[in-house]
Amino acid sequence: MDVNTFLIFYWYYRRRQRNRRFWVHPILTQRSNLGIFRNLMSDLRRDESKFFNYFRMSMTTFDDLLKRVNVDLKKHDTNMRKSITPEEKLAICLRYLASGCSYMDLHYAYRVGVSTINSIIVEVTNVIWNNLHQEFMKLPDTKYEWEQIADAFYNKANFPHCIGAVDGKHIRMKKPSHSGSMYMNYKNFFSIVLLAVVDSNYRFTYISVGSYGKECDSSIFKESTFWKRLNDGSLDLPEARPLFTGLESRVPFVIVGDEAFGLHYNLLRPYGGTHLDKNKRIFNYRLTRARRYVECAFGILANKWRIFHRPLDVSTSTAISIVKTCAVLHNYIMHNESSYANIDSNDSTISLENVRNEPNTRGGRCANTIRTEFTNYFVSEVGAVPWQDEAIQG
Repeated sequence: MDVNTFLIFYWYYRRRQRNRRFWVHPILTQRSNLGIFRNLMSDLRRDESKFFNYFRMSMTTFDDLLKRVNVDLKKHDTNMRKSITPEEKLAICLRYLASGCSYMDLHYAYRVGVSTINSIIVEVTNVIWNNLHQEFMKLPDTKYEWEQIADAFYNKANFPHCIGAVDGKHIRMKKPSHSGSMYMNYKNFFSIVLLAVVDSNYRFTYISVGSYGKECDSSIFKESTFWKRLNDGSLDLPEARPLFTGLESRVPFVIVGDEAFGLHYNLLRPYGGTHLDKNKRIFNYRLTRARRYVECAFGILANKWRIFHRPLDVSTSTAISIVKTCAVLHNYIMHNESSYANIDSNDSTISLENVRNEPNTRGGRCANTIRTEFTNYFVSEVGAVPWQDEAIQG
């Protein structure tokens, strides 16, 4: 920028400053006395149910979270004004995520400037993610931890050797500037994609956020670090073993997905086609019972954090931070609050009537053999469940 251009911009800046009615609007100067944080927070702390309804977490969880982020959110006071406390920053951010309200709503309620609220949302979401994700969204790094996940899937969904369910969720957002049709998805709205691997406790073990809405789940998954580690063996999965004692063929531990994913040595998808025999229908039914955990996790996430009930009206980078933060808070709250974690897992009434039938994707002879091994197990006396025949007929 040359000197003349700089002087022109400076002149316009000074002119704008002279035309301002207030340096700080009178509404904002009353934040410490009339802001909602000062007047409502003490009342909320006297009623646990109201506090939970307002912040979507208990007081104990809120205070524990505040301790974890307090140092990173604390700022020094200046001669001109006092800084916003870490507790108020956290309250503003959590209310934004929990209610789905706009920046303008928070501006009038908390008496904080709109640009300041935007800075608070960006700051708090980044701090929460940086302080929580290594503890509450860490990939299992030992064979024993993978086996625990597989045992839980077997006990809850009667699906052996399953280490996770994978799927993608489109996060609705306003069209980013100069993005063309990159974020337009097949549902005809603009979005970024949240790709997640979930265990049988509805907890995210891995997420990838920010892919263009136009991309399909399969291509996003194949570009993820999880897929790369799955292929190079660095996930340290347990060795392939028989599905039950007495079999000789060894079967690897697998991820389950829907028809959008391709068949692979460590990834199972349903059989495609409209005229399936009974064995294949049973396999599809059993895989759906295991795969439903990721669908339920997305539902829990969206109903816990109502920000997902409307398009995100923020920049793409801020939207990514919001999604990552909500996902890690989902795991964090499930870890801390037993009432949130104890979700009914009774799924004996699931049927395959609404499962889409799409053309089959070839996954190679080895991958097809593995799927056949699971199919044979599910129709055998050892692997059958009492209600599966009724489910595929209903």
